[in-house]
Amino acid sequence: MATITKIEDLLIWQESRVLVKSIFVITSTDKYSKEFFLKDQIKRSAISVMSNIAEGYGRAGNKEFVQFLYIANGSLSELKSQLYISFDFNLISEEQLENYLKDVLKIENMIKAFARKIKESEFTGTKFKKSVV
Repeated sequence: MATITKIEDLLIWQESRVLVKSIFVITSTDKYSKEFFLKDQIKRSAISVMSNIAEGYGRAGNKEFVQFLYIANGSLSELKSQLYISFDFNLISEEQLENYLKDVLKIENMIKAFARKIKESEFTGTKFKKSVV
């Protein structure tokens, strides 16, 4: 297992970054041009996933990290609902919906597995390391 020294080392953060990029691409199409609120909210949800993973990591404590992973997972659920709305109003195709849902499920599973691993770890986080003076 590789050592994680920065947020960019986390695969769940990398995957959520890819998801954000793809959401920005799809919402820049003409179909979303008049759907200001949905366009804004779907982008915010995707960004929230990536941002909450980063914020949890930055807190440097396992309990807080797990809490932020759960918040990120909640944002994934919100994003999933918005993808269904996008499909229901013909903003994305069924194939696009299925591809996004696969991506969402992949990240959701990664978040849950990582949260479980953190909770089982004896390491409590870098902010609890004792400094040697």
